[in-house]
Amino acid sequence: MKLLIMGPPGAGKGTQAKILAEKFNLVHLSTGDILRKEIDKASKTGLKAQTYMNAGNLVPDEVLLEMMNSTLTELKNQGVILDGFPRTIPQAVGLSKIFQSLSQAIDGIINIEVDKDVLIKRLVERAKNSGRADDTEEVIINRQNVYSELTAPLIEFYQSDIINIDGDGSIEKVTERILKRIH
Repeated sequence: MKLLIMGPPGAGKGTQAKILAEKFNLVHLSTGDILRKEIDKASKTGLKAQTYMNAGNLVPDEVLLEMMNSTLTELKNQGVILDGFPRTIPQAVGLSKIFQSLSQAIDGIINIEVDKDVLIKRLVERAKNSGRADDTEEVIINRQNVYSELTAPLIEFYQSDIINIDGDGSIEKVTERILKRIH
């Protein structure tokens, strides 16, 4: 099974991805994990990504796609859930090409939807509990806006295949909604 999970910051996609990975014996792949793995391996692509990160820049789509290609090729015979990738239309197009080259396809695209005000409240609360000084309401609102600008167009891109899930409520309730829709 190949799943993709999307949603704005604070929607709970990382939490749900971990739950689904465990339930269906999937490899949980987040962009951050893949970056760290490639950097730890000192692969050519990992070293390239590290130069961007060390300079405080975003890793370009083509570098992330090289890493994703390497990772998905390695995991070809295993189920995966992609968390935080793709984030842009060029990444989504590249991901489709990777799956085609592996003679595979995405089995489900889960989009967790939560009202913006609920997300902001959730993230402000999480910031208080985690003690992260950089998670101010202003920063949180900016991250929501960046998501809307860059990632939300993926909802339209995947329009015919997307499974929209109401992400408001308890973790268990959201998991239950997802399981009902993907079975």
